[in-house]
Amino acid sequence: MRFVTDEKSEAEYTSFLESHERCNFQQSIEWSKVKTSWKHEVILAEDSSGKIIGALMVWIRKIPIFGNIMYSARGPVCDVHNMEVLKQINEGVQELAKKYNAIVIRIEPDIKSDDQSFRNIMLDLGYQIKDDAKNFREEIQPRYVFRLDTKGKTEEELFSNLHSKTRYNVRLATKKGVTIKEGTREDLKDFHKIMVTTGIRDGFITRPLSYFEKMYDCLGTKHMKLLMAYFEDKPISGVIVIMYGNKTWYLYGASSNEHRNLMPNYLLQWEMIKIALENKSDIYDLRGVPGIADNSNGLYRFKKGFGAEYTEFIGEVYMEFKPLRYRTYKFAEKVFRNVRALKLKFKK
Repeated sequence: MRFVTDEKSEAEYTSFLESHERCNFQQSIEWSKVKTSWKHEVILAEDSSGKIIGALMVWIRKIPIFGNIMYSARGPVCDVHNMEVLKQINEGVQELAKKYNAIVIRIEPDIKSDDQSFRNIMLDLGYQIKDDAKNFREEIQPRYVFRLDTKGKTEEELFSNLHSKTRYNVRLATKKGVTIKEGTREDLKDFHKIMVTTGIRDGFITRPLSYFEKMYDCLGTKHMKLLMAYFEDKPISGVIVIMYGNKTWYLYGASSNEHRNLMPNYLLQWEMIKIALENKSDIYDLRGVPGIADNSNGLYRFKKGFGAEYTEFIGEVYMEFKPLRYRTYKFAEKVFRNVRALKLKFKK
């Protein structure tokens, strides 16, 4: 086991990540440069020759009063059924916990909830698993997503696999004059204005424009695209799509209150699926939905219409280093989230 410590090991890690089937952009060096409010460390598991066979990017952040927490989004990147590799990664976790005097490590893996083998290994290593979250406020990453298998598929196959109503709405947007253009960094201003409108309408806190500009600067056009939908030369919707390794993600979406009847969001999703095909992605990830598989929920129904698989991840895998302090922090965190949700509700 070793850590990424210099430019050489950083490049070695990036090469490993981009070529691995469990690649995730949130484990990348590029993404860590976006998340500058966190310090990051990368644990590397290796074979006898020093070749990387597993990795986990860990973010560290100091929480006033409580101390440092360690967190990892969508790791580890390895054969998740190999106990020896996971032991090496856990050795690195323990070393970082001592280095930073951490109260906990929280990991939200890209692993399905029914993977009993991974569960057993992590429990044997001393971790606990929280897998009862049902809504977006209970975890950092969405536990329930829709994922579309794009590996080896053609555009015609994927379009025919759309729900009939979804195909109709994609065609309707085009017929009614909606056009899609790839945006520049300057176009992020229009996207952000629409995002603020979306946040007010749907009751969530929006990030500042500077955050999206930093994303654009750190990820570059190799890993990030901004797509904007226009009607009569006016921007009415937009999405941010991420391409990394063997996957493509729908990360952010925004829509104005005007011209929603023209179905621009359906056309934008279809354009992102085509980007996934162009990039030879194995998976197009439509990201989060509530943890209740119910067609009465509009977001669930919208994403399901693209022929994707409803996917439930394992949830949060964690280890408490200072149990009493961590549980006090969790209680305070829950209170804060509930108060914030109430404030948003009253603002609406």
